[in-house]
Amino acid sequence: MKLPSFRLRIALLSAALAGSTLVGFGAVSWFQIYNAKISRLDAELLNHLMRATPNFPPREEPPVGAASPRRESSHDRSRWQFYEDSLSYAFGTNTKTPVALVVLDTNNNILYQSNSLPADLEVNRLLLKRLQLTPLPPSPKREPPLPSNPNPSFERPPLIRPRPPQFVTQQTITAVWRIGAVKFPNAQIAIAVSLQAVDQEMATIRNIFLVSIPGALLLVAVGAWLVSGGALRPIRQLTGVIQQVTVKGLDQRIPIGTTDVEFVELIQVFNLMLSRLERSFTQASRFSGDAAHELKTPLTILQGELERTLQQVDPGSEVQQRLSNLLDEVRRLSGIMRKLLLLSLADAGKMSLYLVDVDMSELLMEMLEDVEMLAPHLTVQTDFIDGLQVKGDRDLLIQVLQNLFSNAIKYNLTNGWIQIRAHQTPTTLHVTIVNASKDIPLSERDRIFDRFYRGDPSRNRKVEGIGLGLSLAREIARAHRGDLTLDLTPSGQTAFTLTLPMK
Repeated sequence: MKLPSFRLRIALLSAALAGSTLVGFGAVSWFQIYNAKISRLDAELLNHLMRATPNFPPREEPPVGAASPRRESSHDRSRWQFYEDSLSYAFGTNTKTPVALVVLDTNNNILYQSNSLPADLEVNRLLLKRLQLTPLPPSPKREPPLPSNPNPSFERPPLIRPRPPQFVTQQTITAVWRIGAVKFPNAQIAIAVSLQAVDQEMATIRNIFLVSIPGALLLVAVGAWLVSGGALRPIRQLTGVIQQVTVKGLDQRIPIGTTDVEFVELIQVFNLMLSRLERSFTQASRFSGDAAHELKTPLTILQGELERTLQQVDPGSEVQQRLSNLLDEVRRLSGIMRKLLLLSLADAGKMSLYLVDVDMSELLMEMLEDVEMLAPHLTVQTDFIDGLQVKGDRDLLIQVLQNLFSNAIKYNLTNGWIQIRAHQTPTTLHVTIVNASKDIPLSERDRIFDRFYRGDPSRNRKVEGIGLGLSLAREIARAHRGDLTLDLTPSGQTAFTLTLPMK
């Protein structure tokens, strides 16, 4: 599974961290705002509960023998109705807020209860239940009269403060209510305020968070993407230079300029590595070229002396046979030197090409005649037309084709076959040579173009060759801005394709 890019991971990680922070901050802020609103509502509710005292009539004990305690009058009910309406506007901002009110006397007789809400019965039941759970105010402690008061009978009664109410949140079928209840010496009162307005405000805040947090995350991700792109710019420069590191690109260097300090050392090390590679490669190419050039003259002299001596000995003698073997080895060494010299020139990017118009159809026909003469037992099939023209070095292209046909003959099967196919497109020419052969193991397919590599580990002389032909053929093809590749074929076949540009 391919991992996402480092830049994308930085952007996603930044967005994840920022998202976690914003979501946590939003959740904490939402609960803090909600608690602050509930606390403010509780303070207003407590204030109204304490201010309800003047609305209570003075407590009157029923006369001896009275049938029932004092009942609510129509005037009292109107006063409580007005008080309930004032509460609705007091807890609301621009509109009335649903408020429920229940007032009891000291004997738990209902003096007033709301009857204008859809869920009056359920709300009133909650209010009555809350009044039952509310503790009574503390009993007054009478202190002895002051000495300066000559008439103790006119002593002012002590002020009795109710216990602070405990506010709770209760839910009905239709709404959520904040309930507070308090007991006074002459009455009991419970007020329920709907949290509808608070819930609407919190829903607005939640919607703002739901819109702003994704927008902030998008900005963070885009910002992290841009910042990481700028931070990784030296890495992209390194990648671009590395991709161009070829035989002709070892002289390239990355300018430090305004590069970040964190990447200066990395760029310096990379530039030093390129310098060492260039120096080592130049020395290796020069050594192989110089060695091939220096060995070329003595081998030429040795070959000439052997040929002259071979003409002077008796025909059919043992000396002639030995000299003939030595001459074959010298010629083989000369071939190796020529190939090494060409490879050294290719490594240095100095392989000179004498470009002319080359008729590839004619060259293939010449190769076909050589195959029929060298391997008459092989079946040859052709599939190409006349007049296939390319621009190239004729001698070097002949060397490439000779190498491919030589391998097709050497590694063919008994009574095997060879196929020669060629076709052109508007920009390229493709020449494919297929032969019957043993399968090339997958482990050796990548090494088939390595220098001095041969499929036979013993490197015996049963099959001629030194392992430089395919490597040199590919270098010649690439010098022509083409390529030489080993194709994927069915079992029992081997195919090489030479690709050359038309111009």
